Amino acid sequence: MNIFGLTFEIWVVALGLLVLLADFWTPPAHKWRLGLASAWLLFIMLLVTWRASTNVSILTFSQSYVIDGLALFFKRFFFVAAILVLVMTVGFAEKLGTGLAEYCALTLFALAGMMLAASANHFAVLFVALELITVTFYVLVSFQRRCVQSLEAGVKYLIIGALSSGFLIYGIALVYGASGSLSFEVIAQKSASLADKPLFLLGLLLIFVGLGFKIAMVPFQIWVPDVYQGSPTPTTAFLAVGSKAAGFVLLLRLLQFVVPEVAAHWQKLLMVLAGLTILYGNLCAIPQRNLKRLLGYSSIANAGYLLMGVAAMTQAGSAAILYYLSGYLFTLLAAFTVIAIILQQTEVEDITALAGLNQRSPFLAAAMTLAMVSLAGVPPLAGFFGKFLLLKAVLEQGAANHAFYWLAGIAIVGVVISLYYYFGVIRAIYWSKDAGVLAPLPIAWTNRCALLVCMAGMLYLGILPNRLVELAAEAVKSLRLA
Repeated sequence: MNIFGLTFEIWVVALGLLVLLADFWTPPAHKWRLGLASAWLLFIMLLVTWRASTNVSILTFSQSYVIDGLALFFKRFFFVAAILVLVMTVGFAEKLGTGLAEYCALTLFALAGMMLAASANHFAVLFVALELITVTFYVLVSFQRRCVQSLEAGVKYLIIGALSSGFLIYGIALVYGASGSLSFEVIAQKSASLADKPLFLLGLLLIFVGLGFKIAMVPFQIWVPDVYQGSPTPTTAFLAVGSKAAGFVLLLRLLQFVVPEVAAHWQKLLMVLAGLTILYGNLCAIPQRNLKRLLGYSSIANAGYLLMGVAAMTQAGSAAILYYLSGYLFTLLAAFTVIAIILQQTEVEDITALAGLNQRSPFLAAAMTLAMVSLAGVPPLAGFFGKFLLLKAVLEQGAANHAFYWLAGIAIVGVVISLYYYFGVIRAIYWSKDAGVLAPLPIAWTNRCALLVCMAGMLYLGILPNRLVELAAEAVKSLRLA
């Protein structure tokens, strides 16, 4: 047993506890500094992760925890997401009211769960990691106690979260009953002989359903629009980026490392689910007027695009997932940061709140426009190259299985549909006739810095993608893929 394998998780939890203690001695007017200090300390931890080697897999805690290229990639991903969310939280502090330190601490505890999920090599660790993420989000979603929508979203997330946990734990129990182990390493060695056991397959199916709730895959996406709309904006952003990425890293490790033989038989199922998720998310987003609900349905559609990479079951497909998530991080956090800034001035979350934004704040208008263009998959931004890599991975499999051509066609249709509602947001920013008082929008320097980082990320990953593509390809080498 090597406790130093958990170094980053221990640091993050310790930082969360330190924030709670520091709250006692911090004057109310300076509590926002706790969030900013947390973001700076996470940035230092992020720099430390680059000293770790991605070429060596280290197993510790009786092989239940692994540090490999895939785990390190996602740990860095979660660090960046948490830093930007904490910076957004500092600017959103007035809307949260009291309890800013508790909010920041819970965000850090959720981050620890995400990082633990990235290194899970045992079903017990997988379950603990997901529960740590889920339980903290129960509180974060309903944190605005005086807002009925927030409380309603918290109750809905609690019920759906408990349901998904039930599927997950029952599936784990069945897998243990069929295999006699919860270790990914042991089950991977036995997977070929277990692939025809009904009990084992049923257990895996239930685990897949549990993870399907986390990634917002059809038909387990019903919670997304209401929870996204009711949650505080920084919570929605972290849920959309961090929780989804945690679900996908577990899905990749499970299907493409632990049970690749079973996953090969599920390829058609994955393709159907990916296509349905893409169509459902994009079609349901068309009539939406609430910005957070629109991004919620967009999140469902993006889960479908990511499932294409899972269905491809190649290193190129898995690397495309990692690249896509990285671009999605900067894109979505930019959009939610703009929404958070607007909500500081008005309670309106409707698209009409963006009317005249180009006159009130050209900087915010540019940031939101870049985010929508990137989500729509228009070059030269990160969203375009991410969709290109996923489509390329799918089309490469089309020669062996023509159904992949149909999946690629559905994805292209989804992209075309998405142009309507994404560019509807841009139309509201620049051409809406309903603009009322065009008072300038003040932007805190913290939010301005976060938006600059996100905008730079979207442009850099779209124009110069080679470095991240190489990092993603290196990270997925630990998976058993062609």
